[in-house]
Amino acid sequence: MWTTLLYLALGLIELAVIARAIARPHRDPASRIAWVVVIAVLPVVGIFAYLLFGETNIGRKRVARARAVLEGIPPPAAPAPQDEANLRPEFPDRVAPLFKLGETINGFLPVGGNTAYLTADSNAAIDAMVADMDAAEDHIHLTFYIWLADNNGLKVVEALKRAAGRGVACRAMADGLGSRALIASSHWKDMREAGVKMGVALRIGNPLLRIFHGRIDLRNHRKIVVVDDWITYCGSQNCADPEFRVKPKYAPWVDTLMRFEGPIARQNQHVFIGDWMTYVDEDVRSMLEAPIRAPHTGFPAQVIATGPTVRSSAMPETFETLMYAARHKLVITTPYYVPDESMQAALCAAANRGVDTTIVFPARNDSWITGAASRSYYRELLEAGVNIQEYVGGLLHAKTMTVDDDVTLIGSANMDRRSFDLNYENNILLWDEALTAELRKRQETFLASSNEVTLAEVEAWSAGRRLWNNTIGMLGPLL
Repeated sequence: MWTTLLYLALGLIELAVIARAIARPHRDPASRIAWVVVIAVLPVVGIFAYLLFGETNIGRKRVARARAVLEGIPPPAAPAPQDEANLRPEFPDRVAPLFKLGETINGFLPVGGNTAYLTADSNAAIDAMVADMDAAEDHIHLTFYIWLADNNGLKVVEALKRAAGRGVACRAMADGLGSRALIASSHWKDMREAGVKMGVALRIGNPLLRIFHGRIDLRNHRKIVVVDDWITYCGSQNCADPEFRVKPKYAPWVDTLMRFEGPIARQNQHVFIGDWMTYVDEDVRSMLEAPIRAPHTGFPAQVIATGPTVRSSAMPETFETLMYAARHKLVITTPYYVPDESMQAALCAAANRGVDTTIVFPARNDSWITGAASRSYYRELLEAGVNIQEYVGGLLHAKTMTVDDDVTLIGSANMDRRSFDLNYENNILLWDEALTAELRKRQETFLASSNEVTLAEVEAWSAGRRLWNNTIGMLGPLL
């Protein structure tokens, strides 16, 4: 009798969880089907897995606070009258829909008056940040997903302490999982004692109770630095050495990071302050009320920041819109490629309509699951005419897209379902021939250290390898 009641109870729970998986909003059909199959075939394991990883949930309290903060933050301030002409963006009509999409995500309009350059490498990027921090006069705001207590990481620690010591307002935030070692170290305490205000995004808390307070693997993956509301950085660079000693066998980590000056810094400031006020009890909204400066002309740019509390599907829509906008040339670098059906179709469509389409992956991926899943898409991409290259000079961590040699998207977002649905990401979209040409040269250096993957090679893979890749690829909707 008790056995019958137990099976009946399990069956009812299984049906309830299946119903929840089907009824969950903002989920593509492939994901619904995958979860229903897992729960039906492996009831106990499937139910437990769904409760842990099946829903994009950071916790009701966090969601409520994040939304309240965003609703209370003032819209972008107007420019000073003398700067209004420089702030007004100018770009071709064909680019307008790209910025229009970005506007629907965060409400940020493209702003002109920006200049930027691409830092030479990871070490040069950190040195540039430190130099800007040492020259800061009013404030420094930064957030990183991974911040390590290595050479580069401690350079930033010391720069913040120096700035705080001379009266600069310093606010630093790190992700509770990605930077957990630094947060638990004496360096974190030292910064606080030096006068740096510290914040932790998405604290882990008690892992055993995490199931009741949202998923543990939803992370703040953003990398933002803002100095004096005028200088900002955007790209894939974490606050760490390229040797990345937490995963040394994949080193060096190869990143791209741009240093911007201009009104675009205010949009990154908005994103940072939204995150800061969500996790720290400090109201700094007044920093967004000053007129935006635009003392000189420059290219138009727009911040695109996405995450679980932002409009669903915003990041894949951005990628796909850029793919469909390409007319001549499309070059992409990404370490992680686990697309949904519409993104795979968009990339194939670019090549099928004659666009010179290239995508560069790392030859050795630090995530064996993602590496196998990525390769399950190779054959279809190659048959469409996409040029696939695998970088052999380290872990290619750069997340870049250039379109027709004048449009650039750079930032923290990968082309996988984590960046689509689970992580908080931060990218900048810009239109500028010179800066895009600079990034194209960097992409060419990646290509020079890559091996082309041909259709013949993929067809020669063993049956076991194809079975493995495709099996992992099938789990893409669950990743």
